[in-house]
Amino acid sequence: MNDIQIGGQKRARRAYSFDEVAIAPSRRTRDPQEVSTSWTIDAYHFDLPFIAAPMDSVVSPASVRALGALGMPAALNLEGVWGRYEDPEPLLREIAALDGDRVTSRMQEIYSTQPVDLDLVAQRIADLKAAGVTVVAAVSPQGTAALAPVAAAAGADMIVIRGTTVSAEHVSGDGVPLNLKEFIHQLDAPVIVGGCATYQAALHLMRTGAAGVLVGFGGGSAHTTADVLGVRVPMASAVSDVAAARRDYLDESGGRYVHVIADGAMGRSGDIVKAFACGADAAMLGSVLARATDAPGAGAHWGAEAWHPHLPRGQRNLLPQVGAFAQVLHGPSDNAEGTLNIVGALRKAMATTGYSDVKEFQRVEMVVTA
Repeated sequence: MNDIQIGGQKRARRAYSFDEVAIAPSRRTRDPQEVSTSWTIDAYHFDLPFIAAPMDSVVSPASVRALGALGMPAALNLEGVWGRYEDPEPLLREIAALDGDRVTSRMQEIYSTQPVDLDLVAQRIADLKAAGVTVVAAVSPQGTAALAPVAAAAGADMIVIRGTTVSAEHVSGDGVPLNLKEFIHQLDAPVIVGGCATYQAALHLMRTGAAGVLVGFGGGSAHTTADVLGVRVPMASAVSDVAAARRDYLDESGGRYVHVIADGAMGRSGDIVKAFACGADAAMLGSVLARATDAPGAGAHWGAEAWHPHLPRGQRNLLPQVGAFAQVLHGPSDNAEGTLNIVGALRKAMATTGYSDVKEFQRVEMVVTA
């Protein structure tokens, strides 16, 4: 790909968002009932290739169980309100009802006043384990060393290390640098790590031994990182670049497959479909699920960046509620906005282009529409 001259000595390459690409139909179609949406990562098999994002507006212990019954895992943020408060539901309702000019400061109070309780974290995981669901525990890069071993010891099936940008070695002046390769090999649970947005960064993360790599910086509609830091990820190009790293790492490692998981900029079913077409094995869903009537945010949606104590890079958004989790995922849909029957949309797109499973669908032809 040719670089573009910005001016002076600065050059950049052209990258594309999901809005700027589309899927091209092929000569073959098939019945949607013959399409498989299943996903297997490590030893865990799911009916759907999705993970609920570790955001308090989306994932609670109740929604972990509900979404698990519907065929997908949900990542519980151990540094969120469920890892700090025995009963955070009144606080969730308060956040949803706050006036716009008070949201950020009040959220900073809620998340900083009460520290993460390691005993409570272990109990949450044990309770979910007892309920028979696949337990996915999420931590920030800064919280990994303290929380991930606790989660693994309590029975977490998978660990997600998720941040705006995650590197193979996190350097901190407060202590010993976190070397992900050494750390991951010490854990009994498979690890999903990210975000990243480039071929080289993804390749470094794959070499740590991670089972999956998150592409993007999450947040989506709840994120203001582009405004605050100037960081933005054109997701179509990012997913494709990381998928190329997956292919090359497969050869480099002698056959070790690392899953590519799109994370962010997928507010509608069409965006989710395009993520798979660009090479994703799964998608981490936030705002799509936050619109559900049984989501813990009650129509409000925010991520961890919104309550950062020094430099908030997110916001609480109020989203229209469209239906329960079951309807969001499996329909039926009563609108053409791409907010309901997400699975049906994926099935229909795969069937329309003639592919029988997600892995095959990664080969679909795409066009640039910008």
